[in-house]
Parts: sequence; structure tokens; C-alpha cells
Amino acid sequence: MDADNRRLILLDGKYNVSGQPPLWDRSSLLLRWSRGGGQSRWVVELIVNVELRLEYGQDTTRRSLRTFSWGGPSWEKRVRNSAKVRASNGFSVLVTGAAGFVGTHVSAALKRRGDGVLGFDNFNDYYDPSLKRARQALLERSGVFIVEGDINDQALLKKLFEVVAFTHVMHLAAQAGVRYAMQNPGSYVHSNIAGFVSLLEICKSANPQPAIVWASSSSVYGLNTKVPFSEKDRTDQPASLYAATKKAGEEIAHTYNHIYGLSLTGLRFFTVYGPWGRPDMAYFFFTKDILKGKSIPIFEAANHGTVARDFTYIDDIVKGCLGALDTAEKSTGSGGKKSGAAQLRVFNLGNTSPVPVSDLVSILERLLKVKAKRMVMKLPRNGDVQYTHANISYAQRELGYKPTTDLQTGLKKFVRWYLNYYKPGGKKSAV
Repeated sequence: MDADNRRLILLDGKYNVSGQPPLWDRSSLLLRWSRGGGQSRWVVELIVNVELRLEYGQDTTRRSLRTFSWGGPSWEKRVRNSAKVRASNGFSVLVTGAAGFVGTHVSAALKRRGDGVLGFDNFNDYYDPSLKRARQALLERSGVFIVEGDINDQALLKKLFEVVAFTHVMHLAAQAGVRYAMQNPGSYVHSNIAGFVSLLEICKSANPQPAIVWASSSSVYGLNTKVPFSEKDRTDQPASLYAATKKAGEEIAHTYNHIYGLSLTGLRFFTVYGPWGRPDMAYFFFTKDILKGKSIPIFEAANHGTVARDFTYIDDIVKGCLGALDTAEKSTGSGGKKSGAAQLRVFNLGNTSPVPVSDLVSILERLLKVKAKRMVMKLPRNGDVQYTHANISYAQRELGYKPTTDLQTGLKKFVRWYLNYYKPGGKKSAV
């Protein structure tokens, strides 16, 4: 493409610039060849029609439709400095979803122990982006640079691997949330399936190939009624599209491990909570609504059955993530060619102590010193399951994983953070 500006019109949802099935059925893409700072690259700009819809018939108001600027000597210097290993025998880790809840904590922990850490995030607006920006500021103060971009942007990912020879990838970028999948299913396919494949395509061709640890989910157990959930249990009955995309990720991981020799470790997180958490999680919005005097929904299963979760504190999850990185074996391929069998693992990371959601509310009431207005409702058929309970014996044996934080202790730390971050009067504190 030799013109400085070339416009592509997407008609009937058939083509896009990457040659992949497009996410949008009507839009205009402007390809602009950009030169500057010693770098040349294509910059893709999306010109959005006001009637833009996802091909699944959902609107895109919750998605971030914008371009990201990257490249140039100063940008490359920041990337290298952030990824520079300070400790002997340390890792150089690319953390996707670094501005997310788990991503922020894992990035900070890796940096503290001397590993090189480069973050990657698209700062979408599934929930308040200002919280993600505050996490970004927290990481920047510790020396972690977060590259802004979409996980499907292979040109950007390829550039990062050209600048830094990552030893490991901690892939935490994903479209989260069980219920939101009913409103915007396309975002889950875009991030959790296409995005994962995009990353694996770059990793398989890297030389050397990195070892990859990635976030699956306890939701893959779906309608499984055998508890506690074990990694050997069936996971072919997902109760939500989110769960289905995470299960698809596990099968995709198997494929890339088998064909290309990528070392892959999946982590099935169980209801992670704590400071800097996600506002769409029950413990977070319960706290917000209790303080505002609003009613909060307490779900119960059929025949007044208890709804319970294996709540797992963020610090315990971080230990599990680092344990997975530390025990990950090297990938066996090079330049897209496999030379031998590679490590493939999946672990539960939970607390092993399910707590009824009603008990969670009681703990919050005591910590906040406010009585909750409870509204008991039937568990809706929107992807939520009645019960989660992790069997963590495999992670204990292989990763040395041992959760130590009970719900009372963890929620006390969360509430302290919440009250400090969200000051009275709706003003957020300085980070």
C-alpha cells in the first residue's frame, strides 16, 4: 500500500484490515502511513458510524474504539527500562491486563522482587477507567510502564517482542464478568478468544519463545455439581458465554502447546477480592450501595438454597501467579517450530472455604457499621452458578500454593482501602 492515506470500507461485515472477520458491520477504517522518530508504522484509525453495531446486534458503548500511539526511540527506551531485570536470575515478564485488578498486584509483586515488568492494557470502559488510571499511576511510581494497546494488535505485540526478549508472559487481559456477556457477547469473543490467539501467534514465532501463564477461570466448571471442583472434573457444561470463552482458551492453549511447543499454564481463579478490586464484583458494589443506603440483592437458589463463593484474597492469588511463573518450564519451540514436548498445566487458585453471600454481607455490615437493606431474590439464569469450591491440592503440591487470608481479614483490608480511596462526598483520594 504505497499511498499515504488509504480508506477501506467494510461492507456486510466481510473484511477488515487484518484479514480477520470484523467485529463491526459498518464502519470506515483509515490506514495512515506514519513516519517519525526514526520509526515507520501503520496507524489504524476507526471512523465510527453513529449507528455502529456489533455483528451480534449489540451496541459498542462499553468498548473503547480508539487508536493507540506507539513507537519511536523514547517509547522504546521506556519499554526497555521497564522490562530490565534487576535481580540475578530474574525474569523479563510481559503482563497483559496490567491495569486490571489482578494485573496491577502481580506487576507490583514482580517488580518488587527484581523482575523486569512491562505492562500492556487497553484501558477500556467496561468499568470506570479512572480506577485503571489510578492503578497505572501506582505502577509507574514503582517503575512499571504500561503500553496502551489492543491485544489483537499483532504489529504492536510483535514490536514489543523485537524490543524485549521476554522470558515469560503473564496473560491477564480479558473481558471479565459473567452477566455482561448477555449484553455484549462480541467483546468476549474479541478479547478472550481472538485476543488470546493473537498473543499466542506472536509468542510461537518469538525466538526464544516465552513461557506463558494465563488466567482461566473457575467459571469453566459451569453446571458441575461435584464439589470441591478438581482440575480433573468435567468442564464441558459452561453456564455463561464468559465461561465458554475461558474453556475455549484452555483448548486453544492445548493446541498451541501441542503444535508449537509453547509452555502454557492456566490458572482458574476463584472469586478474587481485595484492595484495588473490580467495581462489578459483588463485595465491591455491595460496599458502595450499603454506604449509600441502597438495597442490595441477595440471591438464593431453588428451594431457598444457599448461594456461596470460594472468595480468594488478592495476595494469595498473587502468590499463586508467581509460583506458576517460577515453576514454568521453558517453551521448546523456536521461530514457530516445535523441537519437543512442552509443559502444559492447569491449576485451581482458590481459598477452599466457600462462604454464603449472606455472610459476606454480614461481615461488610460490621466493618462499615451500617445495616444493609437486603433484598432476597431468586438466582437469575444469567450465567451465575450457585456454588464454587476449589480443590487446591494440585497447586499446593506443584506451586507451594497455600492461601492464608480468611474473608473477615481480607474484607477488612478492602474496606480500609475503599474508604480511603472513595472519600466522603464522592471525591476520590490521591493514589
